[in-house]
Amino acid sequence: METSETAGSLQALSNELASTVERVGNSVVAINARQRIPSSGIIWREGVVLTAAHTIKREEEITVTLPDGHSVPAALAGRDSGTDLAVLKFEGSGWSAADLSDISTLKVGHLVLAVGRAGERGVSASLGVVSALSGPWRTWRGGEIDHFVRLDLSLYPGFSGGPLVDAGGRVVGLNTSGLARSAVIAVPASTINRVADQLLEKGHITRGYLGLGMYPVALPDSLRSSLNLPHSRGIIILSVEPGGPADKAGLLIGDVLLALDGASIGDTDDVQALLGPERVGKEVKASVVRGGGPLELSITIGARPRRSR
Repeated sequence: METSETAGSLQALSNELASTVERVGNSVVAINARQRIPSSGIIWREGVVLTAAHTIKREEEITVTLPDGHSVPAALAGRDSGTDLAVLKFEGSGWSAADLSDISTLKVGHLVLAVGRAGERGVSASLGVVSALSGPWRTWRGGEIDHFVRLDLSLYPGFSGGPLVDAGGRVVGLNTSGLARSAVIAVPASTINRVADQLLEKGHITRGYLGLGMYPVALPDSLRSSLNLPHSRGIIILSVEPGGPADKAGLLIGDVLLALDGASIGDTDDVQALLGPERVGKEVKASVVRGGGPLELSITIGARPRRSR
């Protein structure tokens, strides 16, 4: 009797997973914007698709394969390498938009599904678990992600850009292999909504920029003592971009940056955290050590130049 009940439970779970993939698959498309293998995308709004930015290798002659197998032209509305998100627009109506849900309901160990669509071969799925969760984090390209979500599942070729689905069948994020080496990361729905709105409005995300090459260093005890410095680390300036904000402010190679607007700087991440979009065009006070003595400079934060493609 127990064996029969167990088999029945497994069958019920299997049927529920299959139903979830079928339902979510109605909001998943294939995006043809690179050679060979298409990537996946999520219908976010009518005529709007989200995907992983690193899978978009061309800006023209992009097509989207819809859930019924038909392909339609699509235009790149904007992309952000910092969060690895891109937005495409296509002509078409009647397709179900994914119902994005709050990722905060997830816990480490929860079962999740990755859903993808590899061209005309139809919808595919991968089952795994949430392997790590934490709070807000900043990617190596400066993107602000609301939650760190690492997954233990197989992200097959073409799956990047597809949805992360929780055990309740809700789309809680977008899967990508483009934000961490040898790890599958999910961009949460809250980040998707925030970034996608800006991309539709501007086509890109504006971030602050100083024009510096930097490296963290430990401050000598003698220097800390002579200048009465409360912290043990700073950032040494290795390069200054000609004509950049830091160059215009007078920073030099060899300067040691200690604080920006009174916030102590001990790592390059500390600098990035102070260069959000709201800071562009604003002046900040930089506390610097030059030649063994303290120096205060004012820097007007610029907009990070967009990469040429």
